[in-house]
Amino acid sequence: MKILLIQHLYFLNGIGGTEKICSILANILSANGYEVEIATNENVVGKPVFTLDKSIRVTNIYDVNLEQKEEIPLYNYKGRNPFLWIKYKIEKKYAKWYNRRLIKRMEGEDKLFQYNLRNRAIAWKSYIDLVKPNLIITMSIGSLLEITYGNTLTTPILDSVNGRPDYDYSNILGGRKSYMVDLLTSSFSKLDGIQILFDSYRKFLPDNFAGECRVITNPIDEVSDTDLVRHSNEKSRFKIIHIGRLDTACKQQHIAIDIFSNLAEKYPTWDLEFWGIGNDFERLKLQIIELGLSKRIFLRGFTDDPIAKMKDADIFIFPSKYEGFGLALAEAMSVGLPSIGFATCSGVNELIKHGENGFLANDREGMELHLEQLINNPLLREQMGIKGKIFIKDFNLDKMTRGWLELVNAVINKYDNV
Repeated sequence: MKILLIQHLYFLNGIGGTEKICSILANILSANGYEVEIATNENVVGKPVFTLDKSIRVTNIYDVNLEQKEEIPLYNYKGRNPFLWIKYKIEKKYAKWYNRRLIKRMEGEDKLFQYNLRNRAIAWKSYIDLVKPNLIITMSIGSLLEITYGNTLTTPILDSVNGRPDYDYSNILGGRKSYMVDLLTSSFSKLDGIQILFDSYRKFLPDNFAGECRVITNPIDEVSDTDLVRHSNEKSRFKIIHIGRLDTACKQQHIAIDIFSNLAEKYPTWDLEFWGIGNDFERLKLQIIELGLSKRIFLRGFTDDPIAKMKDADIFIFPSKYEGFGLALAEAMSVGLPSIGFATCSGVNELIKHGENGFLANDREGMELHLEQLINNPLLREQMGIKGKIFIKDFNLDKMTRGWLELVNAVINKYDNV
């Protein structure tokens, strides 16, 4: 029996949570006797980052000849060369003119979007008809829309949700046009089943979803008790750590920097360390320089071993505005780090139990207060770290495996009996 996993973008070379879960899920299905293929549609050269069983096939269906009517991206020159400034100014004016003409010719931005989407969907239909899978699992509602728009598929489809469901189809986070929201929402009617991360996320599914819904959490590798952070150990310097994509709109690392800057002078033996890469590296670097804290706050870059970095820390700070799950947060708990996040942040407020395994702050002032509590109290850090370690044991690979096999079997059996 063949199962096709589809992540239409960012799987090749991708280091994010969706790519990791896609790879883990593929390995689970392969280990349980299914023939597994992962498909993407990306104009890149690359390969999967996370380990896959050698029996799993990865296919990129990208075709340079597929017609896509693309707008020209607008670029703002930020340098000081006057000749380049004139060059890019002219190019930007041309791009604006070209884009207006294209949108007018296509009878609107929505029609342009749908034209390109339909052509990609036709390519997906041809590929799916060739592969003939018994089940399709999409790794986002965006991937679901890509394969179903204007198509009639006879294969049952499941969707894996690696965030809060409404983040995938609504405009709650901003940036989506109304026609995109309508298309993404309507695609839920094509689903036979869906996986969500927390039971509370059921209420964020649209009314047109009528399939199987199962709560299946992400797996966190268990850390042995001998490898936990020892908060009672004597040391000369202490570390507050954050791991995640450098993205101030979502991860809000700038807030952690501001908070630490208020405490740095009072606690000279403490440092703040960031691991991760992202578009906001330069912004955060400038913020650190302007605060005069380059010797206390560090942007370390990418790490392929976040657990090792966490074991060397004392507190995990996670000031995200929104999350689906908070994989780095869960991993921090697994090594015995007490954690701080915002009470309003989805995912984070599911993992942190306020006053037990960490603190949920209502605002910046509250986060600073709780951080200072942990700085001053190694016993509290130890107690919260132990409780976090115990709590996160329930998020394991065996549980994920059982959940997915049950969901897959339920949908396939239901489909076979129709």
